[in-house]
Amino acid sequence: MVKLLEKQGFKITRVKGSHYFLKNENRNFVTTVPVHNDEDLGIGMIKDILDDIEMSRGEYERLTKSRKK
Repeated sequence: MVKLLEKQGFKITRVKGSHYFLKNENRNFVTTVPVHNDEDLGIGMIKDILDDIEMSRGEYERLTKSRKK
């Protein structure tokens, strides 16, 4: 998720423990991504992050599909 957000113009502003705080200056969005030993994020956390950055689920799926190719 962090890499996907960075490709969308987000920058890591700080890291506290296992939480990455990211900000997109152009769109004035901020979000937090928990990173725990390479575990996958739960669907609820993904939805919360997508809400924070105003990204649709379809757009997220398109971006993640293109990364896996």
